[in-house]
Amino acid sequence: MPSISKTVLVVGATGNTGFPLVKQLLDRGYNLRIIVRSSDKFSKELLENSNLKIIQASLLDLSDKQLQEAVKGCGNVVSCLGHTMSFKGMFGEPRALVLKAVKRLSKAIKVSRSKVKIKFLLMNTVGVRNPGERVTRGEKFVLYLLRNLIPPHYDNEAAAAFLRDEIGTENEFIEWVVIRPDGLINAEISNYEIVVTPPRTIFNGLTTTRANVAHFMCELMGKQNLWSHWQGKMPVIFNK
Repeated sequence: MPSISKTVLVVGATGNTGFPLVKQLLDRGYNLRIIVRSSDKFSKELLENSNLKIIQASLLDLSDKQLQEAVKGCGNVVSCLGHTMSFKGMFGEPRALVLKAVKRLSKAIKVSRSKVKIKFLLMNTVGVRNPGERVTRGEKFVLYLLRNLIPPHYDNEAAAAFLRDEIGTENEFIEWVVIRPDGLINAEISNYEIVVTPPRTIFNGLTTTRANVAHFMCELMGKQNLWSHWQGKMPVIFNK
């Protein structure tokens, strides 16, 4: 029976960041559960990996009991969910995909009543800002437009705010980190930096490989001192 610290539930596992995360976690020997609508993206080698359990369903269609079973025995829960960059993906239902998933997963974690606090990792975006972070007048205007005109941006903001304000840093069942990458691109793992606040404005941002985001998530789950440093925070990641 794998230890709880080495058991991970990943949602959004077929996405551009979730997919490399799955491969990196399996390479590190984690016992992995994923909730996906389709497993077509996975190779035969991955599908036959004994450490991978696939729950084929839409997360929001699972019953509370099914979701609780998926969470039970996990020490880590990761959401790499995001909206497809198409008209339907951005403006169709469910508009609050990420927020609804975070709320339901948090509830399932609470009901499962693990003996240890569960680590919840949420992939978000550098466009989501913490209260008190420096934002230029131009950024405020653009973020206002995004918040009111582009549903995925509001969804990401609301999901991060739920963990920050509703779950908080003294929750009995959950510890969390919200990872904010800048300018996502596809490339291999490379040197990267982690900082507390965005070093640039949204108009001249940096780039981050999705593999680096996945690597940082793996490091957070595997290194307690790193987790303790960032727990309850929203670090920004970008290529060095």
